[in-house]
Amino acid sequence: MQLFKKKSAKKDFDDKNLSIGQQALIFFWEIFKVVVISLAIIIPVRYFLIKPFYVKGASMEPNFYDHEYLIINEIGYRFDEPQRGDTVVFKFPFDTTQYFIKRVIGLPGEIIKISEGKIYIFNEAHPEGELLEENYLLPAMKTLGDLEVNLAEDEYFLMGDNRIASLDSRSFGPVKRQYIVGKTLLRGWPINRVGLVINELEYNL
Repeated sequence: MQLFKKKSAKKDFDDKNLSIGQQALIFFWEIFKVVVISLAIIIPVRYFLIKPFYVKGASMEPNFYDHEYLIINEIGYRFDEPQRGDTVVFKFPFDTTQYFIKRVIGLPGEIIKISEGKIYIFNEAHPEGELLEENYLLPAMKTLGDLEVNLAEDEYFLMGDNRIASLDSRSFGPVKRQYIVGKTLLRGWPINRVGLVINELEYNL
């Protein structure tokens, strides 16, 4: 205990002998080091791993609401490809300054057919087509439109969960892989809905 007290006393004595300018310089140097270390951690995370996203509009209700704050996983798609059911954030192909959130419905190489309020998927496993069952939609929700789309090997068919209020691939067409930024990871706001977002959905296909 005596040794500790003497060491502390010596440090206090040294600090008292520093000029105000020297003390200020030490203070700002410590602040600078904290800022540099913080930026070294934050910048890679912000620009390469995750991205914040603010939901605008009602196109993804009832699963995502207007003004919700989400965290997007950007690094996941560096090692894997988007899967059916993933809710993804992507750059709008006709204006890449805008970001949309939609759900992956059709995968590369598939044929998507919308008829009488329902979606049919044609692929190698279902060459005759299979009705897509979506239990995350409201019970009375119908998919408006009457179209058939052949997806290229780098294209995805994206749609909003609120089919009657969504601007999606039914309007602007398939979205190329290069425009997809990442998939939803975490809902950060509002407080009563904070939590991880489940993307691994089970389909009948």
